[in-house]
Amino acid sequence: MPLGKKERSSSAPGQLQTKHATSLLSELGCTEEWMRNSSGPGSQNEKTSTPKQESVGEKIKEQPEWLVREMLRQNRRRHSIALGDQAQFVRQVQHPDSTHRLCILQIYELISLADLQTLKLAFEEFEMRGMTSINVKNFELIVKKYLNLPIMGNAQIQGLFKKIDYSDKGRISWGDLCTYMLQEYKERQDTARRNKQVAFTLPATVKALPHGIPTINIHSSNEGTIITVREDGFVCYWSPELKPFKTKHMFNEGPVGRNSKWASDFTLMAEYNKLMIATGDREIQLYELFTLEPYCQISTLNTVPLTLDYGYTGLDKCSILYGDPEGCVNIILISSVGDTLRLWNKLPRTENIPTIAIENAVLSPNVTFVRWKVHKDWVTQVKYFPSLHTVVSSSNKESSSVVLGCVLPLTDAEQQLTEIREACYEGKTKKVQLNWSPQLRASCDQMVFTVHKGVKTFDLCQKRSLLVTGGMDRLIRLWNPHSSGQPIGVLKGHCSPVIYLRISAEDSHIFSVSTDRAVKIWDIQDQCCLLAVEPKASGIHGDISACLYSSAMKSLYIASDCMAVLSLKIRPRLHSRMTISHNEPVTCCGFSEEFRQVVSCSEGSVIKVWDFDTGRQIFEFVGTPDLSVITCMTFDLNERRLITGGRGGCLKIWNFNNGQCLKTLKKDGECHEVCDCIFLKVQRNCHVISVGRERKIDIYSDLPEDFHHIQRPQPSWQDDLKNGHKEDILCLAQCPPSLLATSSYDGEIIVWNVVSGHIQCRFVSPPVAEHVKGCINLWSVPGGGKFVGSIKASTFKQKITKLATSEKTPMLYAADQIGYIYVYNIEKFTPQQKCHGAENFWRAHTSRITGLQIVDNDQVVLTSSTDCTVRLWSAYGEFIGTFGQSERWSIQNSSSWKHPAAPYDVLIDPLSLPEHEMQNVKIPPSDSNHADKTEAHRGQPKDLS
Repeated sequence: MPLGKKERSSSAPGQLQTKHATSLLSELGCTEEWMRNSSGPGSQNEKTSTPKQESVGEKIKEQPEWLVREMLRQNRRRHSIALGDQAQFVRQVQHPDSTHRLCILQIYELISLADLQTLKLAFEEFEMRGMTSINVKNFELIVKKYLNLPIMGNAQIQGLFKKIDYSDKGRISWGDLCTYMLQEYKERQDTARRNKQVAFTLPATVKALPHGIPTINIHSSNEGTIITVREDGFVCYWSPELKPFKTKHMFNEGPVGRNSKWASDFTLMAEYNKLMIATGDREIQLYELFTLEPYCQISTLNTVPLTLDYGYTGLDKCSILYGDPEGCVNIILISSVGDTLRLWNKLPRTENIPTIAIENAVLSPNVTFVRWKVHKDWVTQVKYFPSLHTVVSSSNKESSSVVLGCVLPLTDAEQQLTEIREACYEGKTKKVQLNWSPQLRASCDQMVFTVHKGVKTFDLCQKRSLLVTGGMDRLIRLWNPHSSGQPIGVLKGHCSPVIYLRISAEDSHIFSVSTDRAVKIWDIQDQCCLLAVEPKASGIHGDISACLYSSAMKSLYIASDCMAVLSLKIRPRLHSRMTISHNEPVTCCGFSEEFRQVVSCSEGSVIKVWDFDTGRQIFEFVGTPDLSVITCMTFDLNERRLITGGRGGCLKIWNFNNGQCLKTLKKDGECHEVCDCIFLKVQRNCHVISVGRERKIDIYSDLPEDFHHIQRPQPSWQDDLKNGHKEDILCLAQCPPSLLATSSYDGEIIVWNVVSGHIQCRFVSPPVAEHVKGCINLWSVPGGGKFVGSIKASTFKQKITKLATSEKTPMLYAADQIGYIYVYNIEKFTPQQKCHGAENFWRAHTSRITGLQIVDNDQVVLTSSTDCTVRLWSAYGEFIGTFGQSERWSIQNSSSWKHPAAPYDVLIDPLSLPEHEMQNVKIPPSDSNHADKTEAHRGQPKDLS
């Protein structure tokens, strides 16, 4: 309703009566102004913090009308709290999963373009009244009013507001909301594209081919054998790695002095273990697949079979298809295949192979011959697809580039009835006269696709309902096989004619090869190129004559002047009971209490955000374009921003909920690896402090209002320049409010006063002997760095990689490089005691632990490791789960934990096996063989000298 429009007064008792329709800001205006005016003690409007009723009325006139109704609906008075309210609150505390599960839903997944336009108008209405940004209360009202999302409660909307308001200003604008949504959508698109990335092992494995005679085709058997046939009839069997193990020249078995025979194409009859070769002498020859002995042949075909295919139609039936130079598709249908072939095998031999002429073959009731006139030019490819009962053929003629047709005529009902009547009443089973005249299919029995310059290759996939074609115009067209109108997509990228196409339905990929030996992999859904391999990279040379993609071997085989294979890089398949969080080793992790999220970083520069309460992945993005390793991370004080450091030598500040890089912190000139970083507050100022291979402490001021993307460090402390570390600084730790400790590679520890920049004290760790690795040293900082004592932490004498303390308990957690976690009670430590036993210990990972954090409020331990996992444990070592696992957990519900189970990789690792007394049995020295075995079982290295 327009502002100021007169409205009829309500006569119903107890209802609000007004003479004017008010706007959205009416109810909020007073609160907004009061908060703005009373925000500080020196506010000039402090005295008017309780406005008069007239001023309220004046403000009401300025507000959008829908906000008044929304406020009246939501701010209903409650004079008492029922028991049910308290019970509901208790249930929410005990079961927070639903809240966090809804938080995982992204806003762009829930709203439409129309909703966005409406939201924009709402923000603009605020701007018209001088509010360039809104607070969380107004944001809640706008979202609830316009988005109409009943699943989003106040907690979810407030969580979204905090993600947008990463700098904790308390207000956001329309631009902030759009920036957040666009950045998040972009990163999710990049993640989806990154997850689809594929790669070949380059260069290709290449085997030289002698004689330079072209290979006519490549096929693979059910056992994985790669079979090639050359034009001169030379057959070669290869292993998947291109190691030849069987060869035979098929056309040298005939009488001496006869004219040379050449092969035009070949295929496999896998169900009958036969190799079928089409020859230039108008023959189709069958050989035993394993012995390559001649079995039989069909001779005296009317035309030369240029391209050959075979299809098994079930119930001992098959079809043999070939295309010829006259544009015809010839189909030989055989029933009772086994008996028919055995009968042909007993016929007289011609040139050492049993032969039957096609005229005699069709006399058999088990053989039917059909010849379709399909194209106006020679057939470039023909295939039979049994699942669709369809024959697909192609030619270089534009008007009939690709034709999908039936095997037998489907529309001649009168002829079918005549044949049934003759078979039933007159005893006739089939016509006995072979007709070489090609037939024309009815228009409803075929579908014709017109492609510019014709088609040289195609593939059809029923699962994807997709037909792809390629040819001289260098374009790959995607078609709906049920409609011959316009293509549903065109893939551009090849610079020469496309000669091979293959659809991999299980991977949703299209493989293509062109005459210039360029190989490309395309994504079907996105219709984009995932990988392009040029000849220089693959090492393939010569003119390509045949290609084959084997989905079983995940390899592309190419025959040219050489035989080459391009194998896809396949990620190793994990055991079904194993779960990983990253595809690369995890370098660090941390917990954000603000959003109850876990953030982890990997060596591949991938940053993942996880839901702490369920273990589900929420978001991921790439930290650096060059994919350099992220070495460390920390959060700001509000835990809304992430700071990461890497081998590239710079730090980056992120809004980790949408992947937006807010700032880059780096020095001028050459940058060295950052080993550790921390965010701290000194008096009223916040700083990011980093250390690393530079051997200096870099301090960056945290200035959210500074809009420069690249920020330089402050001048170094004079004590740091003159008396600082002489070796690489590996780590640092803070002791509020003003102490900072740094440790270098040579074991020196320096405690700094961050207010003055001076050294408080310094001390050097005692040299570590080989037999005392895994110790924790304790020092007294108030005592000027006095050495207090040490704890032999690692049972296996492994280096300690991470330390963490609990803020609410005197427990110290230590992690070593083989994945063990040890828990010590510091209050029980006494320097006089030589052996300090651990309160608890367990093995969390199978390799070096890179992240260790205690979440005191939930009494859990967060860990990460180079074994590519991020895991959660109770404070007592009970296994909750691995982030990324299929089963969700609830922190408050221990029945959802993995405990009493342990991680599968930890269980099967030899170092996790408990010691047994039999392992310590002494073996007599005379029995040397048994002694060696016992030493091996102990895990002791044998002296091989």
